[in-house]
Amino acid sequence: MASRRSLFLYCTELERLPFPTDHPFNTIRAPKTRELIRSMGWLSGGDHAEAGCEPAARAVLEKFHTRRYLDALQNASQGGWEYDVLSMGIGTSDCPVFPGMYEHSLLAAGASLAGAAAILENRADAVFNPHGGFHHAFPERAAGFCYINDPALACMALADAGKRVFYLDIDVHNGDGVAFAFQDRADVMTVSFHENPRILFPGTGFEHEIGSGKGLGFCVNLPLPVGTYDEAYLGAFEEVAVPLIKVFRPDVFVVEFGADGLAQDPLAHLQLTNNVYADILSRLLAFEKPILMTGGGGYNVENTVRAWALAWSVLSGQDDNDYGNAGLGGVMLGSTEWKGGLRDRELVIPEQQREAVTQALAYTVKKVKSLVFPIHGIKT
Repeated sequence: MASRRSLFLYCTELERLPFPTDHPFNTIRAPKTRELIRSMGWLSGGDHAEAGCEPAARAVLEKFHTRRYLDALQNASQGGWEYDVLSMGIGTSDCPVFPGMYEHSLLAAGASLAGAAAILENRADAVFNPHGGFHHAFPERAAGFCYINDPALACMALADAGKRVFYLDIDVHNGDGVAFAFQDRADVMTVSFHENPRILFPGTGFEHEIGSGKGLGFCVNLPLPVGTYDEAYLGAFEEVAVPLIKVFRPDVFVVEFGADGLAQDPLAHLQLTNNVYADILSRLLAFEKPILMTGGGGYNVENTVRAWALAWSVLSGQDDNDYGNAGLGGVMLGSTEWKGGLRDRELVIPEQQREAVTQALAYTVKKVKSLVFPIHGIKT
C-alpha cells in the first residue's frame, strides 16, 4: 500500500453533544473509531495527521438550506421549539429536538467542509470525517436522523471551485438529499447503492430516477435486493460505477460511508462484510484522485467501528494485515474466536440466496445501464 497524505477529522466538542440515548444514531461510533485507529498507530506520523473542526459558517449553510429552516433548527435547539416546525421534520421520532442539536449539526458539517478545503488547498489526498454523512437532509426538511446535509455542502464547495465531483453513496439508505441538491447539474455525478426502496427508508432511489435538465444521467441509483452479499455487490459496482467514473473523469471523490449494509445491522437486510467496502475504496484509489470520506449510517456500533477503521487503513495507505491476530472480531455469525483483526470473515451464502440475489441484481444493473449509459456514450 502506498502511503498518502491523509487527514482524520475529529471534533472533541461533539462528545458533549450526543443524540438522545434512546435514539438509533449512536454518536459513540466516532470516538470509538478514533480510539481504535489511534491504538493502531494510524493517526500521526509520516503523512498522517489529525485535525479538529470549526462550526460551518451560516453563509455556507445557506447555499443549500433556507434561512427559515436554519432559524427553526437553531431556535428549537435552544428550547424555542414551535409546533409548526413539524412540517420541516423537526421534532419527529427520527429527528428529535435535543439540546445542542444545532451545534452538533454545525460541527459535523464544518468538518466535511474542512475536508473539502484541505483537498482544494492540496494539503491532503485522503480525508475522513466520521462525524458526517447526513445525506437525508433537504433545504427545508430534516429527515432520517439528518438535520444539515454536510455531504451536499462539501460537494458544492468542491464543485464551486471548479472540480468535477463523483459522489458515491454506499449507505444502505438512498442518498436522497444529495441527489436532490445536484439533480439538474452535470458537474457533480451522484451514484447511490442502497437497499430496495420499496422495503427501506426513504422510499426513493429507483432505477428511473436519473436527474433532469443538464443533470440528466448524472444521478444514478442502484437498488439492491434483500440479502445482497459481497461478490454480487462488488460485481454491480464494477458494472455500473467504474464505467461511469471513467467517462465522467472526476477531479475528486466524495464517499458517504454508511456501514449499515453490513450483515447484522438492525435497520437493514443486506449481507455484506467490511471487506467489500475496503475493495471498493481500493478501486477508487486506483484512479489516483483525492477522496473525501464521511461517516453515515451503521447501527451495529462495533461492526461500524471496525468497518470505518479498516476503511481508514485503506484510504490512508496503512495496511492492516500486520494486525491480523489482533482478535478484534468482525461480522461473526459464528465462532467468537475469529482472529481476523479488522477484517470480517467471509460469510457463507446459501445457494438459494445467491440465485435470488443474482437474478434480481442482474435485472437492476441492466435497467440502470440501459437508462444511463447511452447518455454518456457508453456501450451497454
